[in-house]
Amino acid sequence: MKKILILGAGLSSSSLIKYLLDHSNEHNWKIKVGDVSLSVAKEKIMNHPNGEAFEFDIFNEIQKEEEIKNADAVISMLPARFHPLVAACCLKNKKHMLTASYVSDEMKALNEEAKIAGIAFLNELGVDPGIDHMSAMKVVDKIKADGGKMLSFKSSTGGLIAPEYDNNPWNYKFTWNPRNVVVAGQGVSQYKQNGDIKYLPYHQLFERIETTTVPGLGEFEIYPNRDSLKFRAAYNLLDIPTMFRGTMRRPGYCRAWNVFVQLGMTDDTYVVENSENLSYRQFVNLFLNYDEKHSVEEKIAAKFNISMDSDIMYRLKWLGLFEHTKIGLKDATPAQILQQILVDKWLLGKDDKDLIVMQHQFEYEQSGKKHRITSSLVVIGIDTVQTAMAITVGIPLAIACKLLLTGSINVTGVHTPVKKELYEPILHELESYGIKFNEEEIEL
Repeated sequence: MKKILILGAGLSSSSLIKYLLDHSNEHNWKIKVGDVSLSVAKEKIMNHPNGEAFEFDIFNEIQKEEEIKNADAVISMLPARFHPLVAACCLKNKKHMLTASYVSDEMKALNEEAKIAGIAFLNELGVDPGIDHMSAMKVVDKIKADGGKMLSFKSSTGGLIAPEYDNNPWNYKFTWNPRNVVVAGQGVSQYKQNGDIKYLPYHQLFERIETTTVPGLGEFEIYPNRDSLKFRAAYNLLDIPTMFRGTMRRPGYCRAWNVFVQLGMTDDTYVVENSENLSYRQFVNLFLNYDEKHSVEEKIAAKFNISMDSDIMYRLKWLGLFEHTKIGLKDATPAQILQQILVDKWLLGKDDKDLIVMQHQFEYEQSGKKHRITSSLVVIGIDTVQTAMAITVGIPLAIACKLLLTGSINVTGVHTPVKKELYEPILHELESYGIKFNEEEIEL
């Protein structure tokens, strides 16, 4: 019997755990799930005879060593900052490790040691990063194999609410960690456009947006996502003139969110004095000029040159920003306060279903003609546990674990799924879960 150790049983782990339990009899697996909350781990096991839940503390060195030593493969669903701690223990005990997170510099540094140990550290096996890499490389590799030259690659992903449950003016609800949404995009985004490198500081991020249309879903707007430039090497597209990765939202979201950015309400670097006794309205007013004559609403409208009955003001009012509701959070940062306000309004309802939408646009030249391939993915969740986010993060990770333990893939060292031997079998099985891209090609 082979033992799979899963560390972390949060929202994104649901479909991962279910897949491995569903296949446990067939492959003679034992699935152990550890989480800081024993009750959460037990929920995910669902009393399955091949599952076992336990309380896990990443800082308990004896426990960590014992659990990893007794596993054949370790899947870390912990926050990314803890992956190096797990990886070091996996390396010591010569155990495979898989994550859905971006490869950190610490993880990259373990490549040669992992090869010598004969183990695989497979990373970026979720949706973004993960499915985005696999689906992109499948098309890029085919274009190159057919003699085409890549001119442009644009890729965007959004975790949103399914259309039939989209019932608020922001066209958005939390389908993953709320904190990550609040602080998204901080730093400098960088990409390449028509041969020129572009750097976009955070205060301009939500002002420079692109638009696209996804068949069956309509229009979306896209803001740049982190560092697009590093993917030139990962995708073997070092000389490509245009390279862009973005995040998708429904039209109007970015202009409204930009109000929070410009005011400073997404800042997480300092504590607001007396935060627990402030109201939402007083919190907003902290970031506006002193003016006895004009209301908070009027000052917002004047600062952003919008009318009192504009769509942006309607979105802000709908959130309750101008109400006298007490914050109640002691020693809170602006970002933490904003998160609380949003959580009150953006939580998934008990019957809601979420949506993952992803789109790639490839432009290439072949035989003197230019072409564009648009590849789109739409996944709708089953319920609030088996969400589209959980499915698209967890299933590719679970498939990779199965392929590794059954010997269907045989790699050592640190990897992401950009090689055909990794992406091809994972994408093939994902289709049986409805995770399939629809492609349209036109000649330009």
